[in-house]
Amino acid sequence: MTEVATASAAATGIAMATEKAAKELSPEEERVLIRDIALTAEANTKEGDSFFLITQKWWQHWIDYVNQDQQPNNSNNNEGSSSLSGNSDSNGVGISKRPSGIDNSDLISDGPAEDANSDDGVEIHDTLLEGRDYVLLPQQVWNLLFSWYGGGPALSRKVINSGLSQTEFAVEVYPLRLQLLVTPKGDRSTIRISKKETIGELHRGACEIFHLNLEQVCIWDYYGHRKHALMNDMDKTLDDANIQMDQDILVEVLNNVNDTLVTDGTSITDNGFADKEATSVLLEPSKSSLSIAGGLSANKIASKGYSAEQFQNQTLGCPNKESDNHFGNSGVSTRGTFGGLTGLLNLGNTCFMNSAIQCLVHTPEFARYFREDYHQEINWQNPLGMVGELALAFGELLRKLWAPGRTPVAPRPFKAKLARFAPQFSGYNQHDSQELLAFLLDGLHEDLNRVKHKPYVNSRDADGRPDEEVADEYWANHIARNDSIIVDVCQGQYKSTLVCPVCNKVSVTFDPFMYLSLPLQFATTRSMTITIFTCDGSALPSTCTITVPKQGRYRDLIQAVSNACSLKQTEEIKLVEIRNHLIHRFLDDSFVSLSTIKDDDHLAAYKIQKSATGNVLLQLIHRRQEQETSDAQRWKPFGTPLISSLLCDDVIRSGVIQTIVQTMLTPLLKEGIEYSDDSDPSTSGMARDPSDHGSGEVDTNCASTSINKVLPKLPLQLVDESKTCIDLSAGDEKAINLSAMSHVVVYLDWTSKLLEKFNINYLENLPEVFKYGPITKKARTEPLSLYTCLEAFLREEPLVPEDMWYCPQCKEQRQASKKLDLWRLPELTRGVPVLSSTNSTP
Repeated sequence: MTEVATASAAATGIAMATEKAAKELSPEEERVLIRDIALTAEANTKEGDSFFLITQKWWQHWIDYVNQDQQPNNSNNNEGSSSLSGNSDSNGVGISKRPSGIDNSDLISDGPAEDANSDDGVEIHDTLLEGRDYVLLPQQVWNLLFSWYGGGPALSRKVINSGLSQTEFAVEVYPLRLQLLVTPKGDRSTIRISKKETIGELHRGACEIFHLNLEQVCIWDYYGHRKHALMNDMDKTLDDANIQMDQDILVEVLNNVNDTLVTDGTSITDNGFADKEATSVLLEPSKSSLSIAGGLSANKIASKGYSAEQFQNQTLGCPNKESDNHFGNSGVSTRGTFGGLTGLLNLGNTCFMNSAIQCLVHTPEFARYFREDYHQEINWQNPLGMVGELALAFGELLRKLWAPGRTPVAPRPFKAKLARFAPQFSGYNQHDSQELLAFLLDGLHEDLNRVKHKPYVNSRDADGRPDEEVADEYWANHIARNDSIIVDVCQGQYKSTLVCPVCNKVSVTFDPFMYLSLPLQFATTRSMTITIFTCDGSALPSTCTITVPKQGRYRDLIQAVSNACSLKQTEEIKLVEIRNHLIHRFLDDSFVSLSTIKDDDHLAAYKIQKSATGNVLLQLIHRRQEQETSDAQRWKPFGTPLISSLLCDDVIRSGVIQTIVQTMLTPLLKEGIEYSDDSDPSTSGMARDPSDHGSGEVDTNCASTSINKVLPKLPLQLVDESKTCIDLSAGDEKAINLSAMSHVVVYLDWTSKLLEKFNINYLENLPEVFKYGPITKKARTEPLSLYTCLEAFLREEPLVPEDMWYCPQCKEQRQASKKLDLWRLPELTRGVPVLSSTNSTP
């Protein structure tokens, strides 16, 4: 009853306003009438109603005119809109003149209408934006304004259902423009038709244009110049059939009604046409879903186009008062709806493409850029680009996705354009989304590159200059040749440092980047278990587990072990791999990768004293007798070898070596042991405290005689580099020449009686570098974070042998170490920590 009364009152108001048009209403009367009529139109909007486009310039003039008496400072509430005020009074308050006749000529395309069957027979520009170029008014509001001011032309558009529900309405500003191709005659034409019209209506329209008999014509979805689908469901809408703007429709004339239809994918060329690529048209549907009277939103009425932002409020009444209808007591508000809620249809294994598109479409900077008049920045002559076609296709698709309503979009035109320039993405096979994104960003950059003629630039070497100066120089050179929205938003700069492992030559460059390929790994570090031995007899062997970078080098491991055992400045670590109870190799090359150490290897570290003049290493190998056959025994290595340094002259006495070995074994001696009487008389007495001797060095000139009194003479055998065996247990004065030796190997033959005096289990249980267990398995199931991937990526590492670096100082190819530093971050990654990085393989 209320709606009927309201409609009746509105109709009465229209009649009165029309009668009074000749006398001219006051601005206040015009404002009130438009407000009431707009409210009524909102409440009664339904599918099929007409809305009219009116130029934004004229509309803003009228808004200023009818509001000039409402608030003196109204201009503050319309900041950013064009000022169409008239003269100013003495107080500086703008007074708007009454607008002249409505002039929509700015919206009209210069060319003729492509379809005489359109609503008004007038074609509008393809690049119009609602809120910038035009607004949408209900038919009743347009009729009243037209009766007051005249002008035109009238640009009518229909209201359609834009969503899944029956209450989501939109104004279809740009109906579908379809290319009709007739076979076998070869005729062509263009038709404008609503996406909500049925296939039957398209069928009848095509037959009327070409004067064909309905019963002798069938129509095909001719997407990609292939017979994609026969359109024979006459009640199905074009929207449901996924027909897109500027799509080809094949009109096939049958010689006989009973002819069999060919569905083998025959192309247009096969049917007698010249194969012609459809022209890409830049479509810019309405910018927002402008609503009149009460803020019509997407679930009420909106233009059929994308919604850039909520349209700035334009008040037809006093804005300081609020009411439930959003107008105060006498106002009309216009506002937009939220966009960007539209999905992409899967055309067949196109999820990789859809996901990449949605990421770009919902990047705010891209959304704003492609909803504006970006075609002025298209580089039509760039030989590296796609003649602007890729940018146009992406821009059109973006606008469709930002249209109000939630009807899914089939990205067929974009996919066809993409496949034309990147054939690897043609067809319907699965592809990598990152590969598509990389191609798309590169293509958009070249299509939108503001640099028309790229200058030649020469990048100088750093030569010790400050990084800031060199980085700015490299970036300026890059911008001189590459300047686009892609560079503005997506590109950054990294610092690349290469160090020669031979001459330590450092090369620094700064290069642009668009994306970072992060390694997907669950651990950026690895745990390693190592047993530490002292050579001065000051402590028992100890096992420690340290953490090192997974892609680190030996120097990282040596540093971690040094920290773990509190290494003094006068000491150093000798790191070795133990295999079959012998020293397999020394891990002393700082630049070798830790990946050469396997989890089941056995490592030992030895604390020894540094020597300024160099030293000879003594390796003590343990042997014991093992039953080899029923009547034979053999000495075989066991346990972990020990290492000490010989700080002495070129000649050393056998007794000194006895003293060094006894010192190393002191921590293993069992307590309360009483030595037999057959020991050498010189070996009686008490041992001194090992801590009195210091760490890491055996003083061969002042060897303690007290240790010799405690320990029996050990059965030692020295083997020199010529494989000659020397018995060190037969006297202390035997001279041994060390000048020709890089190391001394001494075998200690453990008798059963000697084994009873020592805790040799400390030598036998050398753990593996890493042993898997329940805890480690659980750790591997922890979730992978982006920060973990960045840490793995941002790490120094050597170049792979296949990618050696030419050192300008050595004049040779070197396996240099490479380190990347993120120097300049693109706008989209603002807030990401700046860390060092490596050129890791993704």
